[in-house]
Amino acid sequence: MILEVLKHAILITSFVFVMMLLIEYINVQTHGSWQNNLKKSRFGQYALGIILGAIPGCLGAFTIVSLYSHGVVSFGALVATMIATSGDEAYVMLSLFPTKALLLIFILSIVGFTAGYLVDKIYAKQEKLLEKLGHSLQLHEDELLDCYPKGYILKQLKEITFERVLLLSVLSLFLILILLGTIEPYEWNWVRITLLAGTLFGLFVVLTVPDHFLEKHLWEHVLKKHLLRIFLWTFGALLVIHILDNYIDVEAWIQANMYFVLIIAVLIGIIPESGPHLIFVTLFASGTIPFGILLASSIAQDGHGALPLLAVSNRGFITLKVINIIVGFGIGLAAILFGF
Repeated sequence: MILEVLKHAILITSFVFVMMLLIEYINVQTHGSWQNNLKKSRFGQYALGIILGAIPGCLGAFTIVSLYSHGVVSFGALVATMIATSGDEAYVMLSLFPTKALLLIFILSIVGFTAGYLVDKIYAKQEKLLEKLGHSLQLHEDELLDCYPKGYILKQLKEITFERVLLLSVLSLFLILILLGTIEPYEWNWVRITLLAGTLFGLFVVLTVPDHFLEKHLWEHVLKKHLLRIFLWTFGALLVIHILDNYIDVEAWIQANMYFVLIIAVLIGIIPESGPHLIFVTLFASGTIPFGILLASSIAQDGHGALPLLAVSNRGFITLKVINIIVGFGIGLAAILFGF
């Protein structure tokens, strides 16, 4: 069990690390223009959030957490993404009831967009969720990232630094694990291809960028400030979930207490794990529960998407979950009252 949890934690941490590396790279390469444009457009942030959230799996949610941790998108955009996402369960729903699954994704996108907008309007002092960690993207005014300095790449490799060796080793190990199918996904699909492409580009960045960028941005900012913290929180949360799962038969308990199933559905959304939501997917597929409960569960849960947020802001994680539960319960109750 510990080995499986460790592999899953490595997968999540590695992808978040690659995404943060690429975000740092793009930020410096564009002189911060992309994040400035995104910061100015809240509607653009919500749209990006629900698009990434609607993509099956948790990769889109991880990406938004990385952007939020750097102050590029608002907390409302994060809320919109987590409401719109269904995690790995989206694959199951699209295979079991594709038409209703597409309807669910559409509704989640509308709810997510609306909730994100309202959160940003009501929650005006949300910057306090990140202020103690100093996660904003750094950009020096005189800094220009030349990816291909003539005659300099070979010189860097001959005089390679410890930081570059370690980053290359970490990315190379992750690349090998992907190619060998040691970590999920074990089959070649778009998720595995995305991980492969992202890791290869990460290797390209580490191989070619100047020492200054590598040390100040990738080493000091991404790896030292984020990586270990993200891994430990992710591993710890997954381990606790797996231990509890061995002692509690969640599905049997739900079926024995159907009167409270709506409340249970949204409360289980607190768990940063994909598995519990599958219970409601299978119950809906068998006709045991109405669409409203599936909708409430989908709003409240976010798969593994919010796990990296634990390492970024505990208060942000708790606030996100509270909002999701309130919205999920309200929308689910309304759907049931109207016969859905």
